[in-house]
Amino acid sequence: MKRHGNLFDSICSFPALLAASHRARRGKRFKKSTARFEFNLERELIKIQKELVEKSYRPGKYREFYIYEPKPRKISAAPYRDRVVQHALCHVIEPILDRSMIFDTYACRVGKGTHKAVDRFTKFSRKFRYALKCDIRKYFPSIDHEILKSEIRRKIKCPKTLWLSELILDSSNAQEEVTRYFPADDLFAPFQRRKGIPIGNLTSQIFANYFLNEVDHFIKEKFPRFGYLRYMDDLTLFWHEKRPLWEVLEEIEGLLQKDRLILKPAKSMAYPVVKGVDYLGYKIFPDHRRVRYENVVRYKRRLKKMSVQYRQGKIALKDINASVQSWIGHVGNADSWRLRENLFQSISFQRG
Repeated sequence: MKRHGNLFDSICSFPALLAASHRARRGKRFKKSTARFEFNLERELIKIQKELVEKSYRPGKYREFYIYEPKPRKISAAPYRDRVVQHALCHVIEPILDRSMIFDTYACRVGKGTHKAVDRFTKFSRKFRYALKCDIRKYFPSIDHEILKSEIRRKIKCPKTLWLSELILDSSNAQEEVTRYFPADDLFAPFQRRKGIPIGNLTSQIFANYFLNEVDHFIKEKFPRFGYLRYMDDLTLFWHEKRPLWEVLEEIEGLLQKDRLILKPAKSMAYPVVKGVDYLGYKIFPDHRRVRYENVVRYKRRLKKMSVQYRQGKIALKDINASVQSWIGHVGNADSWRLRENLFQSISFQRG
């Protein structure tokens, strides 16, 4: 297995940090933190560069908040200068990690994404009779730091790049407490091992996606005739019969234990594809797709809220349009023409 070195200059050079700042400001150009950083851009980047070269750089404190749809999740927002550093780091290490990943992993990868995953799911549902869906319990809070570091070291040997990657990981804020015992654990093992990475970090997305790379390769190499795809911690296998799927599931559970992860028993089920399978916001059938009912209800509620905000002058029409176009892009990947027509006819936007 090839390990990559001499990467740090490509991370901390001034041109690399300048390009990282451009990537970090996308969609955040008008925020105060961005404006403050951009006002003294050259000075800020030189300061970051000096700290990285001298290894005196330390990540700042996260801003924490919660989102509640579709389920409660803590989001951790790093200070803007730290996001610039993460963009610089990920721009170098992401392609290295990505090259070792299988084709059918779709989260947080260039050229992949939700719609490509849904298309692949549809293709498999036309070929196989059953889909076995597996979901890892509390995935981000459960990721073990030492195991993750070990996996990254298998691909990267540059000491300074490893220092920066592990510094960002070690500086993670406290995540939801997950206490689990695995074979060979003593009484204190679950409390002595550092675990959990923050949702909201660019590095977290890349690390979390790569963390299951060994599981992906195990499944594809040992069961090459099965259909398989993964979207972050959502694993799906396809086959013509149920029993072989359950046998594969037992092997997956054993492999996940080595990474100190477990599946959600209630979410690990085999479904006949002809009845439709819920996946990434859609209900997918072999010959068509529908938008999940819960998603429609949630967005209708959001539209009504934006209608009230627009009437009160609290939101601009361009912001509403951006939200609507994004949602249309999502539901347009399903059979939803009549749904869109009925939904937008039922809600109006007028100033009070």
